[in-house]
Amino acid sequence: MLGVYEHTSSFNESDSKGPEPKAPNMNMTDAAQTVFAPSVETGPADTGLSIPPGGTEARTHSLASEEQLLRKKGFPNRYGTGCFLLCNTGPKPVLSDHGLLTTVAYQLGRDKPACYALEGSVAIAGAVVRWLRDNLGIVKTTEEVERLAAEAGTSYGCYFVPAFSGLYAPYWEPSARGIICGLTQFTNKNHIAFAALEAVCFQTREILDAMNQDCGIPLSQLQVDGGMTNNKILMQLQADILCIPVVKPSMPETTALGAAMAAGAAEGVGVWSLNPSDLTAVTCERFEPQINPEESEYRYARWKKAVKKSMGWESSEPATNENGEASIFTSLPLGFYIVSSMVMLIGAKACQIIDFCKSGVGADF
Repeated sequence: MLGVYEHTSSFNESDSKGPEPKAPNMNMTDAAQTVFAPSVETGPADTGLSIPPGGTEARTHSLASEEQLLRKKGFPNRYGTGCFLLCNTGPKPVLSDHGLLTTVAYQLGRDKPACYALEGSVAIAGAVVRWLRDNLGIVKTTEEVERLAAEAGTSYGCYFVPAFSGLYAPYWEPSARGIICGLTQFTNKNHIAFAALEAVCFQTREILDAMNQDCGIPLSQLQVDGGMTNNKILMQLQADILCIPVVKPSMPETTALGAAMAAGAAEGVGVWSLNPSDLTAVTCERFEPQINPEESEYRYARWKKAVKKSMGWESSEPATNENGEASIFTSLPLGFYIVSSMVMLIGAKACQIIDFCKSGVGADF
């Protein structure tokens, strides 16, 4: 699985014929470092299977949403628990200066060169919908989020940054935490549902901007797949925020199709051709932008402002005062606060008893 090895730094990308194993400082055994195979190749006979595997694909690298990367058209974006956007850079890896990963996309046979891609990862996409359902309880089903967002039609100035465990590409900021900002007394669950879907689209826009800066490739449309693409409000929002069409295949799980194509094209199988001219066009649904670029840029700028507010919530640095100096309270041990609190509590109780006794003595006279 070439893409997985790339993410563990187990490949030397300098060889134009394809990736070669190298030994990173990860305490990996020699076997773990060197057992790999191209995307399209019949597996070894000792697997115990009656039919040897013919294709090996990481989920997000599954021929990079089949024909789109083979034809070197567009950037496929997968909407699942997270989001994964890839850009095919061809047989030579492109190193990112804007927070993206350089990864191996596929290798269509041992004698073929490996093709590389830039990848941007978003930690929270579909997971934000589950969070609304399971944690906040504002919806009973994930499908209900689409209905609430459609009823709202706007976030009413509410912005949701779902950085529950930090921000991934292009920030790689572990100190960030989730925030919902721009709330007013008129904000309701419909607006929050809309803002949650918008957050997925804004994060995709950030990665797409980084890819454009790294590659200089103008994107005319976004190819999408994954379970979240069944949400039509999300797809329309994505087109509006990117200001380009979004194209959704009739088969949302094209990663499974890519893996099947790889297996079918393996040597000795030959039931599928990966020649771009032989690939049949997939029926697609197209979402065109419905807002002007000025409105899109305004909303995107507000989102970026919210992202900045989400950063720095978790830090190992000591607390400081307004002059940037460490606060004296951070140098005091925890026991000091516990003991002093107990002393104050005992003192307060003693004062109450003394006052009670004095009032009782006065009553006797």
